[in-house]
Amino acid sequence: MFISLLLVSAPILIVLADALLPSALLSASLSPESLSFNTLYDHFNNYDFRYSLIDIPLISIVRSIVILCVYSLCDGPGRSRGPYLSIATMCSVSSLVFVSLKASYVFSNRTIQSSYVGVVEVVLLLMSSLAFAIGHVVVAYRISCRERRKLLVYKIDIEAVSACKNGFPRYQKLLKEERVK
Repeated sequence: MFISLLLVSAPILIVLADALLPSALLSASLSPESLSFNTLYDHFNNYDFRYSLIDIPLISIVRSIVILCVYSLCDGPGRSRGPYLSIATMCSVSSLVFVSLKASYVFSNRTIQSSYVGVVEVVLLLMSSLAFAIGHVVVAYRISCRERRKLLVYKIDIEAVSACKNGFPRYQKLLKEERVK
């Protein structure tokens, strides 16, 4: 039962993990005195694509918020073929491109040695962002397959549709049988 709960709530769990884990990895790799608002403000003011890693958690948070909004706005048919899978794929591919470019700049310029974050932290941060981007697409695909199966079942079993819409399947059957007589 717990596994089925995890499967049903997989989009929300991956959104939460994607928003929290890269931020936690970056804050764990920074020194405690650099977690104040002034130093974060300085990181944003002195942002350089080649040196700063503050954009990786921001990309993950924005990607998670957009995918969660689209997921919550879509209903069953919208999740089956609609915007949920396409937006999740678009957000994930664009963040994959950004993180790949970021990784190539960070590792080709050897800026890690002069940076405040170590190599292991950078690799973990980049790999978690890549894994969550792929995870969003996998979860969106699984959700769309599940919703398509539901729609297929509803197309085959007409009484299942009326039972779900009205809530009283017996009552509707009696009314239909009385009209026939």
